[in-house]
Amino acid sequence: MTTKKTIYLIRHGETEYNKRGIIQGSGINSDLNDKGRLQARLFYMAYKHIQFDKIYISKLNRTYQSVEPFIENNLKYEQLDGLNEINWGVMEGAIPNSLNQLHYQKMIEDWKMGYLDNAIENGETPNQMFIRQKLALEKIMAAANENTILICMHGRAIRSFLCLLLNQPLSRMEEFYHSNLCLYVLKHNENGRFDVEIENSTEHLW
Repeated sequence: MTTKKTIYLIRHGETEYNKRGIIQGSGINSDLNDKGRLQARLFYMAYKHIQFDKIYISKLNRTYQSVEPFIENNLKYEQLDGLNEINWGVMEGAIPNSLNQLHYQKMIEDWKMGYLDNAIENGETPNQMFIRQKLALEKIMAAANENTILICMHGRAIRSFLCLLLNQPLSRMEEFYHSNLCLYVLKHNENGRFDVEIENSTEHLW
């Protein structure tokens, strides 16, 4: 038995890796930089009036720090490794250059064409990420008395998670845009599926 949910879905705030255009993935447990912490505070100020029943985050520091102002005010939270970023294998932490950018773009094109069992060397495939996300979502949806929740995740993970919530194929991941501390709001409709009410909003950061 699942309860109807309203999901506020955000990406973590900026890290130095984001600022420098370096891929983090699930293998780099980076912290927010000063701008990221400001983004977290601005989001809190804009949405502290929402009566969230619980927060769900990944097991990486940058998601915890992005919702820390809510946690400091005694809002319950839970870390799920199913919400972690995709593992980018050998590309994690690599300084951007023309060769690895070409490799990255080739992988994105493969995924758009439906080759979802392909991965960067030593990395995770979209299908592998999707499986763990599905388990995490099942846990979230089964939780009683949690009608309005806040979920903080990562860029690629959000693209995949939106496909899961909206019953879209993973090959459409690239159609969902995101930026640091952006917000999506999704609500159950009368058919028990989710509709997007707010998409990639950053108005709270202005």
